[in-house]
Amino acid sequence: MKIVLLGYMASGKSTIGKILAEKRQIPFIDLDAYIEKKENMSVSEVFSGKGEIYFRKQEHVYLKELLEKKEDFVLSLGGGTPCYAGNMKVLQSSANVKSVYLKTSINTVLERLENEKGQRPLLADLGKDELAEFIAKHLFERSYYYNQATYTLTVDNKSVEETTVELQELLA
Repeated sequence: MKIVLLGYMASGKSTIGKILAEKRQIPFIDLDAYIEKKENMSVSEVFSGKGEIYFRKQEHVYLKELLEKKEDFVLSLGGGTPCYAGNMKVLQSSANVKSVYLKTSINTVLERLENEKGQRPLLADLGKDELAEFIAKHLFERSYYYNQATYTLTVDNKSVEETTVELQELLA
């Protein structure tokens, strides 16, 4: 089974994905890292140098490429991946794929991002109120896509360990 984790930034896709992959003894793949390797530049360099349209097209190509692989893996998507280029339809129509929406509240995302704002260029200059509004807007816009996942797992007020155990039970 290919397990695809999706959700907003700071929902725990990479952290939980790595643990889940280790427990299942299958590879973990981060789509952004995969894109960086293929493009030989960081995601932010792709965005700034080639533009978002180019990035979204390549993201779609690489997602399909990964889903065509024979082996099982855990894949974490970028927060926007499900919302572009028919990527949710690709996930839904791919054989042996289970997608999981790691659902977070605005407050959880705010708490988690407070310490990493400097590492996220889109957020660096936003104050707390502006950041909350930014997150709320994105979650609202993206929820339509996120809610098409095979499963939804709320991660608020849970440790990484608790979330991973729940995810294992969900996928059993």
